[in-house]
Amino acid sequence: MDELFEPLRVGKLDLPNRLVMAPMTRSRAAAGGLATPLTAEYYAQRAAAGLIVTEGTQPSVRGQGYVDTPGLHSEEQVAAWRAVTDAVHAEGGRIFAQLMHAGRVGHPVLYPDGGLPLGPSPIATGERLFTPDGMLDHPVPREMTREDIAQALEEFADAARNAAEAGFDGVELHGANGYLINQFLADGSNRRTDEYGGTAENRARFGIEVARAVAGAIGPERVGFRVSPGTTAGGVSESDTPELYSALVAGLAPLGLAYLHVMEHDREQTRRIRGEWPGTLILNPHPLPGPASGTPEAGVDALREGLADAVAFGRLWLSNPDLPARIRVGGPYNEADPATFYGGDRHGYTDYPVLA
Repeated sequence: MDELFEPLRVGKLDLPNRLVMAPMTRSRAAAGGLATPLTAEYYAQRAAAGLIVTEGTQPSVRGQGYVDTPGLHSEEQVAAWRAVTDAVHAEGGRIFAQLMHAGRVGHPVLYPDGGLPLGPSPIATGERLFTPDGMLDHPVPREMTREDIAQALEEFADAARNAAEAGFDGVELHGANGYLINQFLADGSNRRTDEYGGTAENRARFGIEVARAVAGAIGPERVGFRVSPGTTAGGVSESDTPELYSALVAGLAPLGLAYLHVMEHDREQTRRIRGEWPGTLILNPHPLPGPASGTPEAGVDALREGLADAVAFGRLWLSNPDLPARIRVGGPYNEADPATFYGGDRHGYTDYPVLA
């Protein structure tokens, strides 16, 4: 397991280990999309990670996709997040905010004006939103105009500036899991006939432009980008995954970003991206089949094969705030409680025990 504990330079950050805490939505924000003292405790408990990436955080009102998720588009949200970053830094940690525009994975009940969510094309997810009042079908989104696209780029850049003001070490752009950037990438959700649709290069354009705008706002060395090639999350589908991600990587590579974060669905696709991406690559090996899926052993294997420079885990960090210490001694590992993943209080959030 020694490979997991080698230091690593990411952008301008020196990570003490190669164990990254993956972003995980927990739906525990206060009214107004505010992080809370409990949020600060949760992340500070996990400051032994080489790098923490927060839960998906909306860059705008219309970017919200779930109930009780935090934002980075108001002064109050910035102030609330500052308490979180201060707590993490006080424990010696490093933390990036994940900027997630949910796009069509949204619902009018989430927005003060009751308007429709946005998407690259007027195609619904076919999925549903959980609310305290029951499940609601995602509506057909409003197709984004060029003006909407320009506004979204500004919102991402503004949210990145807000993240820097809030004390984050950087931001990760969520281009995975069926959210807005992924919706533009995937031809199942993007049927546009303008410069943002059609060819793989055109469908990659929006994500590349978001990365360029955010890099211009806070510096490329403070920007990561997450992808999930081949995912079907959020109802997306890709008919040309190898060509699509080659086009995306080709557009992102010249920007000098801090890292590319790959959620793995296919090992050959990972190898392809690794060969094309010139910078730091963080791999989340969780979706792979087999008994080692999502385990420290899976991470070690990826590092030894040269597929990644660091490895990200979700559930392991959720239920084991002292994960590095547990890995060093071979466990045991707390089991995550799915009943407390979303919403609620400290139970299943900040009350997982650490080793004696």
